[in-house]
Amino acid sequence: MCGIIGVIGTAPAGEYLVDGLKRLEYRGYDSAGIATIDHDQIHRRRSAGKLSELEQLLSKDPITGKVGIGHTRWATHGAANTENAHPHSSGEVAVVHNGIIENFADLKESLQKKGHTFQSETDTEVIVHLITDFLTENCTPLQAVQKSLNLLKGAFALAIIFRSTPNMMIATRKGSPLVLGIGDKELFVSSDAIAFAPWTQTLCYLEEGDLVVLEKNPSDYQCSYKFYDKDGNEALRSLRRSQVTGEAVSKAEYSHYMLKEIFEQPTVLSNTLQSLIHLEDKIIELQGIDLDWKSFKRIQIIACGTSYYAGLVAKYWFEKWACIQTDVEIASEFRYRSPVHVPNTLNISISQSGETIDTLAALSMLKARGEKILSIVNVAESSIARQSDFVIQTLAGPEIGVASTKAFTAQLMALACLSLKMGQETKKIMPLTLESLVNSLFSLPGIISHVLQSHEIYRKHALSFTTARNALYLGRGVTYPIALEGALKLKEISYIHAEGYAAGELKHGPIALIDTTMPVVVLAPYDEWFEKTLSNLQEVIARGAQVLCLTDEAGAAKITQQIKAIYSVEIITLPKVDTFFEPLLYTIPVQLLAYYIALLKGTDIDQPRNLAKSVTVE
Repeated sequence: MCGIIGVIGTAPAGEYLVDGLKRLEYRGYDSAGIATIDHDQIHRRRSAGKLSELEQLLSKDPITGKVGIGHTRWATHGAANTENAHPHSSGEVAVVHNGIIENFADLKESLQKKGHTFQSETDTEVIVHLITDFLTENCTPLQAVQKSLNLLKGAFALAIIFRSTPNMMIATRKGSPLVLGIGDKELFVSSDAIAFAPWTQTLCYLEEGDLVVLEKNPSDYQCSYKFYDKDGNEALRSLRRSQVTGEAVSKAEYSHYMLKEIFEQPTVLSNTLQSLIHLEDKIIELQGIDLDWKSFKRIQIIACGTSYYAGLVAKYWFEKWACIQTDVEIASEFRYRSPVHVPNTLNISISQSGETIDTLAALSMLKARGEKILSIVNVAESSIARQSDFVIQTLAGPEIGVASTKAFTAQLMALACLSLKMGQETKKIMPLTLESLVNSLFSLPGIISHVLQSHEIYRKHALSFTTARNALYLGRGVTYPIALEGALKLKEISYIHAEGYAAGELKHGPIALIDTTMPVVVLAPYDEWFEKTLSNLQEVIARGAQVLCLTDEAGAAKITQQIKAIYSVEIITLPKVDTFFEPLLYTIPVQLLAYYIALLKGTDIDQPRNLAKSVTVE
C-alpha cells in the first residue's frame, strides 16, 4: 500500500525515481509525485491518477537534481488529488510517507497555533511541519527528525530531504517496511527492493525503529550511510544479496503480470516443493524448524484475504492427515477479540508480503503471550518473518499483479507439506500412504502445466460473464475455500459482485438470488462430496442459472448422463487427482476464468481500482 523510492548519487534523480515508481505500481495507488533538490531549492511535480499523468507533466516541466524522493499514494486521509499527493513540502523539507499518523489531528492543531499553514488534508503533512519547526529552533536535520519521531504515533516509513542540506537524505521506519540499496555510485531507499532491482542487489532492511542517514560528499561524490537504532544510538546492520533482478519483474511476452504469474505456477510449486521435501527419500525436511510436533494439541491459523482462504484449505488437511484440531482466524477480527489462550497451540501466520498489518498485529499479540509462531511468507526479510519463531518461505518470487495467484498456490503447497510433516512426525499417516501422497505432489506441477496449455477455452466461457452484475461460486469440502477464492478473484479484477458458498448452504439463503441472469460456477470433482454437489447443481439449473461446472472425466460423464440431456450446462473437464490435491488444481481454472472475464471487460487487471498489494495500514 503506497510506495516509496529515494535516490542520492551522481546521476539525475528524476529517471531513477519514475522508473522505481513504475516497479511499485503493483502496490496500489491513485496519485504520484517526485521531489528533488537543485540550486538550493526543493522542486516538486505531483499528479492525481496513474504514473502516465506524472510522466506527461514531467515531459512539459522537467525536474533536475541528483537527490530526490518519489511516492505512489493510496488515499487514506484526503481525496486522491494533486494537493494531497506526496511528496509534501514546506519549502525547507520534503517528505514521502507510507503508513498512518494516528495523532495527526492534535499535532496539526498545535502547529497551526504556531503559525504553520497546511496545504493538504493528509496526516503526512504534519511530519513536514514538525521537522521544519525543529529546524527553526537550530536543530540539525538529524535532531529535527529524531525529535519529530518522538511525537508521532502510528505506523510509518519515511524518506526526507532538506533544502539547507542538499547532499543528505534521512529514512526511517516504524511498523512499515523500508530497505536501503547500495549501488556503485548511488544509494537508494524504498518500500520494496523491487524498485531498485535493475541497479543493485546489495541491500539492507531497516529494523523496527531504525533511522538511516544517507550522504553524498560534494567534493568526490562518494556516498555513505549511517544507521541509528530506535534509541538513537549508532548501529551496525548487515548487508545481504537480493534475489530479485530487473528481469524477474518484467512481463516478458505476456500481456499482463497476472497472466505471467498464473503460468509461472508449475515452476513455483516445483521450487517450493523441492525446498521442503528431500527428493530421493521423500522425507519432508523443514529447514530451521525444530519443533516437538507431538506436543501440539491444536493449530491456530491467522491470515487475511487470499491467505485466509489458504488457511481454510489447510484446516481440512491438518485435521485429516495429522488428526489435530485446527481453527482459522481472520487477523483483522482476531486482534480485537479477547481470544482464549489454549495451551499446546501452534500458531501459523500466513502472508504473501510478510507486512500485512493486521496479521503482524495479531502475531505481536500472541508473541506477548509467549506463544509459538510459525509463519509462511514469500519475503524472507519481512517484518512477520523477523518476528516469528519459525519461517517457511514460499519460493514464488516477486508477484506484481495485485490479485494473488502464484503466491496463493505456493502457500497451499507449503501448507500441504506442513500437514504431511505433522502427520509423519505424529505417526498419523502410514508410511506407504505418505510416500504415495508425496509422489503425487511431485507430479502436480506437470498436471497443472497440462491444464494451462488449454487456457484459451476460458476466454470462450468468460463471454457469458461479461454482462453479469453478480455471480456465485459453489464448492464442498476442500473445494469450498477455492470457491471463495474464485469469487474473490472475480471481484478484484472484473468488478463483478461475486460470492463463494459452501454448496450445502445454497438452500439457506443464496438460492433466492438464482435467476437466468446469474452465472454460477460449480466446483465438482468426482470425490466423496460429488453426489451432494450434484444435487445442488440440479437445484441451480432448475432455476435457470447459467452454469459452468469444473469437474473431471468421471464427474463430467455423470453430469452429462443425469442433467445435460435436459438442461444446458457448460463443463470444463480437468485431470483426476487425489482429493488432497484438488484445491491446488482447481485454483488454476478460477484464476484463468477471472482473468479472461476481466480481459473481455477491459478492466485494469494488474492494478484494479482501490486495491493495494501489500496492506500495511488498517
